[in-house]
Amino acid sequence: MQPENNFLETADIETSSDDYASRFQGPTGEWLLHVQEQATLSMLTQYPNASILDVGGGHGQLTKALINKEFSLTVLGSSLSCQNRIKTYIDAGQCEFKMGDVLSLPYPDNAFDIVISYRFLAHVNQWQAFLSELGRVAKTAVIVDYPTTRSINYLSPLLFKFKKGVEGNTRKFICYQEKELLDFCSSIGLEKDNRHPQFFWPMVLHRMMKQPKVSELLENPVKKLGLTYVWGSPVITKFQKVH
Repeated sequence: MQPENNFLETADIETSSDDYASRFQGPTGEWLLHVQEQATLSMLTQYPNASILDVGGGHGQLTKALINKEFSLTVLGSSLSCQNRIKTYIDAGQCEFKMGDVLSLPYPDNAFDIVISYRFLAHVNQWQAFLSELGRVAKTAVIVDYPTTRSINYLSPLLFKFKKGVEGNTRKFICYQEKELLDFCSSIGLEKDNRHPQFFWPMVLHRMMKQPKVSELLENPVKKLGLTYVWGSPVITKFQKVH
């Protein structure tokens, strides 16, 4: 689908689609999203009733959970189509939606207590400009997820055909040298506060097995040994804004 504007970074148009959401259908998909949701909510416990801007959050993976926790939620999408999967919540007045350019967010500085963005950094070209804009409109903290090279994702170029064969609708993504990303965030006043790598084993393996209980059995031991913290991906990181 083509955007109805000239925005340069529009990765959320695909991640807000029903086709993308199909990758998380079924028990394994629900388990993958549950892990993401629990990590996110744990990072937000110290901000009750905060205003949150979810940039590219039209995928709706966190919408219901954030509403249920009584956060004041706004979702920004690169296209009007990005609201389709969360329209029920918008129509009920439980969250707001706005179309805008993620490289020039239509809000003043410090407009929201928290800014989050998932499924975007992995597909953005101008990642420094993107992160700078998230930090500009955040008053307190920024939470993002990203794949890191310090994981089995290092082999992703070699495994892409296999991954696409299993998942069907996957696309190439950017793996970050995490130190480079963290150093850049520090340079713009975003200091790492909480880091949560989600899975030691690649998500495609869990999707292939289709057995979330088995996935838990695989993930739990390496998590207890601390290997997930070192080698896990994708990583969810909360950055505290330093004023």
